[in-house]
Amino acid sequence: MPFLDKLQRWAGQRPHDTAVVIAGRRLDWEQLRDAAAELVAGTKSVTALCEANSVDFAVKFAAAVAGGRQCAVLDPSWSAPLQEDIIRRVEACAGPAPVSPDDQLADGPPDSSFLIGLTSGTTAVPKAFTRSRQSWQESFDASIEFFGLRQDDVTLAPGPLAASLNLYALAECLYAGSEFQTLETFDVGDVHAAITHDRVTRLVLVPTMLRMLSERGMTGCVDASSVRTIICAGSKLDARTLEAARRWAPNATIYEYYGASELSFVSGLGLAPGQAATAGGTGIGRPFPGVDVRILDDDGAPVPDGGYGNICVRSGMVSNGYLWGDDGEALRSFGDWYTVGDQGYLADGELHILGRRADMILTAGRNVYPHEVELALAAVPGVAAAVAAGMADDLRGQRVVAGVVPSHGGISATQLRAGLEDILSRHKRPLQYYLLQELPTTDRGKVSRNLLLEWINARDPRVRALGA
Repeated sequence: MPFLDKLQRWAGQRPHDTAVVIAGRRLDWEQLRDAAAELVAGTKSVTALCEANSVDFAVKFAAAVAGGRQCAVLDPSWSAPLQEDIIRRVEACAGPAPVSPDDQLADGPPDSSFLIGLTSGTTAVPKAFTRSRQSWQESFDASIEFFGLRQDDVTLAPGPLAASLNLYALAECLYAGSEFQTLETFDVGDVHAAITHDRVTRLVLVPTMLRMLSERGMTGCVDASSVRTIICAGSKLDARTLEAARRWAPNATIYEYYGASELSFVSGLGLAPGQAATAGGTGIGRPFPGVDVRILDDDGAPVPDGGYGNICVRSGMVSNGYLWGDDGEALRSFGDWYTVGDQGYLADGELHILGRRADMILTAGRNVYPHEVELALAAVPGVAAAVAAGMADDLRGQRVVAGVVPSHGGISATQLRAGLEDILSRHKRPLQYYLLQELPTTDRGKVSRNLLLEWINARDPRVRALGA
């Protein structure tokens, strides 16, 4: 475990079916197995893999986790000094070379570590945690059941394989015997071409990508009726993105889920074609198969149903903990319950996400979670997307500010205030609004609240204060 024994099975049963297509290059199951098997003997006990998307990446990753080996996947966009620092740390984790190295392309013991996961970083050294083979096998079984992955699916995950969302999608497909595709780099036209010509039935991506693909796909009359599954992670879908996706891919069940690199899957929901969604809601569905969820306070005591607190998880998918960077806060445990500090509540069995404790805005002595503000703003007519943050304020400590991307034409602060009156408490409403030319996002497509504040303070031309 987690997927090499399955790779051997598919290569034996369906040798010439397509396994992976990356940046236009194709490998069938037999070619992938044979190429990875050739590399195993020369692969170290711990590998730091730092490459752009390619079929070579898939081959090297398979070889790097053979037997009892471990692999760390680095983001090639990180600076050279940061990459070198991480590689030194990874190599220092390697034990002595085994006397009789296992040169077979086969899975190692279930409880052995195979992956050194790295939380995303740009300048600071990312935290590193490890995962056992068993934890990913349980994750595969849960996600295949929950998302309904089939062997005749063609999955396209158009982001970087260094990101855990896409790396997991690759491994999940290898485990399930289902074709996996990705691109060298994300490009809207290339994704549309793959959907049109390569029989893509399943998309795995972040909301910002989905919004671009859907809106430009409708403008360009790109037919996405063959897509039957869309899986979004990273942040909850806003109303505008969901509506655009439904119009562009009318036959797709759209899934969104909550999870964390250290926890794996926690909860999720799927919206079938035509199924109504709650505008501005914070709900993110029910627990995944094999997952228990509780809300606990900072002392580990249960919080009453509907009360806010730490989202805590008990499952066989949780990581082993950190190799470095553990500050005691990022992954905490209360007995066999684990949390990464995300805040939320349970109501009628559904998990509601409020956001990371670190993102919380403390304004005039009251807690505000920007995630909740963003979802409410995205439900206001005329708003395509929104991002909220806490700006320093001498009187309040912090004040809530928000940037919005209009869906068409212009929008005023008065319209935004009126739109929030019935869906957001007064103390959570922004005191200042900004018009954005585009969302402030990281290189992985995730919305950055800190970047919004930087744009505002630097008077960046992409942001303009909104009057009444």
